[in-house]
Amino acid sequence: MPTVPTAMPKTNRQIRLAARPVGLPDDSSWQLTEEPVGTPGDGEVLVRTLSLSLDPAMRGWMNDARSYIPPVGIGEVMRAAGVGRVVASGDERFAEGAYVSGAVGVQEYAVLRGDDLLPVDLDVAPPARWLGALGMSGMTAYFGLLDVGAPKEGDVVVVSGAAGATGSLVGQIAKLKGCKVISIAGGAEKCRWLVDELGFDAAIDYKSDDLKAALKEHAPKGVDVYFDNVGGEMLDTVLARLARGARVVICGAISQYNATEAVQGPKNYLQLLVARARMEGFVVFDYANRFREAAKELAGWIAEGKLVAREDIVDGGVDAFPATLNKLFGGENTGKLILRLAD
Repeated sequence: MPTVPTAMPKTNRQIRLAARPVGLPDDSSWQLTEEPVGTPGDGEVLVRTLSLSLDPAMRGWMNDARSYIPPVGIGEVMRAAGVGRVVASGDERFAEGAYVSGAVGVQEYAVLRGDDLLPVDLDVAPPARWLGALGMSGMTAYFGLLDVGAPKEGDVVVVSGAAGATGSLVGQIAKLKGCKVISIAGGAEKCRWLVDELGFDAAIDYKSDDLKAALKEHAPKGVDVYFDNVGGEMLDTVLARLARGARVVICGAISQYNATEAVQGPKNYLQLLVARARMEGFVVFDYANRFREAAKELAGWIAEGKLVAREDIVDGGVDAFPATLNKLFGGENTGKLILRLAD
């Protein structure tokens, strides 16, 4: 039988998708609702959400379009990964008070199958880190660069969205593998952080620098690996600088997520032919059976001081979610964006 504490919480506040946005999500896209807290059945766990992961991919989940994962339905709780504490358990693997991660959604409490949860060890890292460097951002950087990008020592690696949760890790892992890393980010402060603190070889400010000229300067022999988080014109510009045998890793296209017109695809794709290069997209969930392997290595690099993990944490309730999510699309965050609901 499920273990139920004597003082069960009664009300669960949630953010639900009210309408599919055109362009940037606004207040009309969301509905704040309340309902009674659920009771876990056999094999289920009631989780109190502590921290939520905010990711650019969320914008794609709001569209009614074919993708690698079904869209969030109108009226459904917004999909989100999170870390939480077990309040009541119907699964002997998760005791009351244990910390877990999973797809909790944008809500204060979630009843989830134990099979869909992973244990979180707070002796290894705080909750936010299990959503960033040791969570999906870290997994995406690790497998996207090492398995898809396949960098070799001495390669020139270019990373767009380099000050974000995934990009900042990609560049650091590339440095650990002996590559020259050129980062692309927005704003002088972010560019300074990438070079001075993370040790990237160069940072290009797309807001003020001539991207084409800067790439020619920093990668005179061409780009061996391009890890793309942005898409659009930036992707086209880098395609024109590919070295022979280059690998282009398509992780995301944040420049296109809120577009009100058709998505802008690459115009310079024939450079793949000229450079005998390949461009490949990937979805991190395909590597789920290797997440523990990656988390162990990433945690080791962090412990050794070889990898810097930075979280941009916003404190608030679930009602702070809409405005906090839009920080991503305004380029306001540095590192992993987290909404912390409770300690």
